[in-house]
Amino acid sequence: MIETILVLLAFLFSAVLGFIFIPMILNFCKEKKLYDIPNSRKVHSKAIPRLGGLCFLPSMFFAFIITMLTFNNFSGEKELSLNLWSVYFFVSLLLIYCVGIIDDLIGLGARTKFTIQILAAMLMPMAGLYINNLYGFLGIYEVNYYVGAVLTVFVIVFISNAINLIDGIDGLSGSISFIALTGFMLLFFYKDVWRYSALIASLMGVIVAFLYFNLFGKAEENRKIFMGDSGSLTLGFILGFLTVKYAMNDTRLMTMRTDALLASFTLLVVPVFDVCRVSFNRMLHRRPVFSADKNHIHHKLMRAGLNQHQALLAIVFLALLYVLINSIVVNFMSSTLIVVLDIAIWLVFNMLINQAIRRNGLPVFLVQKENE
Repeated sequence: MIETILVLLAFLFSAVLGFIFIPMILNFCKEKKLYDIPNSRKVHSKAIPRLGGLCFLPSMFFAFIITMLTFNNFSGEKELSLNLWSVYFFVSLLLIYCVGIIDDLIGLGARTKFTIQILAAMLMPMAGLYINNLYGFLGIYEVNYYVGAVLTVFVIVFISNAINLIDGIDGLSGSISFIALTGFMLLFFYKDVWRYSALIASLMGVIVAFLYFNLFGKAEENRKIFMGDSGSLTLGFILGFLTVKYAMNDTRLMTMRTDALLASFTLLVVPVFDVCRVSFNRMLHRRPVFSADKNHIHHKLMRAGLNQHQALLAIVFLALLYVLINSIVVNFMSSTLIVVLDIAIWLVFNMLINQAIRRNGLPVFLVQKENE
C-alpha cells in the first residue's frame, strides 16, 4: 500500500514541478527569442518555443529524490544507495540531455548526435546492464556478453532515435512515451520493483504538464511549447534503458519472465516500426538515411486527410491496440509469431493509409528537396 502511495506522490510531485518550470521556460524563450521556426518540412505555421524538454530531467530527479526521502523517513532508512549501473545510467543520461539542449540552442549534425548516443549507450553494458536472453525469439535464448552488449547499444540508440524522429506533431512523442512509460511502470510494480516504478512515475508527471501546454497552449499567448531534442532524446534514451533493464534476465532483481523482451517491444512497436519503414523507404529511393523528410506515419496520416489531432488519436489508438493484441495472443503464440503478426498489422495499416493518400492525389513517398 505504501509503495502505491509513493509512486502516486512521485507522479504528482513531478507534475507540479512541470507546471512550475514550463511557464518559466516559456518566458525565458520569449526573452531570448528561442523559437522553432516553421519551414517546408514542419507542420506548424507559427514560431514556437522549443525547450519544453528542458524541465524533464530536473523534474524527474527532484520528484524521485523527494519520494525516496519520504520513504526513508517512514522506513527508518538513513541514506540513498547507488550501484554502479545507476551511476553510469545517470552519467549517460546527463550526456544525452546536454546534447539535446545544445542541439536546441545552436544545432548539431545528425552524425554528431548519433556518435554521442552510441558512446552514452556503451556505458550500460560496461556497467553490467545488457540484453542477455531473447527468450526464444527466432529460437534464441541466452546470448553471451559481447553479443548482448552490441545488441544493447543498438537497441538503446535505435529507440532514442525512434522517439526523436516521431516527434513531428503536437503531443505525439509525449503521448507515445507516456503509454510506454505507463506500461513499464506497471510491469516493474507487478514484479515488486517499485523504486523503478517511482522513477518512471517521476517522469510521467512532467510529461502530463508538457502535454497540457503542447496540446492546449496558445502560441499567441506564449503558452504553447515544443519539447525539442532536449526532451525527445531524453525520453528516447530512458525508454531504451528501460527496454534493456526489463528485458535483461536478472533473477537478483526479478524472477524469470518468458515474455520480458516481447513486453518491452510491444510498448514501443509504433515508433520502432515507423523508423524501420522510413529508413527502408529512404534507402529504396536512394536518399540518405539521416536525411529529413515528411514520410513518417503522422505525415502520411495528414496527407490522407486527417488534421494533427486526428492523426495523434489514430496513432495512439494503434499503439494501444498493439498492447491489447499482444497481451492476448502471448498466451498461445510464440514471440516470433507475435512479431510477425505485428508486422502484418503494420503493413495493412499503411496500405490503407496509402490508398487514402492516392485518392487525395498526393504522393505516398514525398521526396524532400535538398534546400528545404
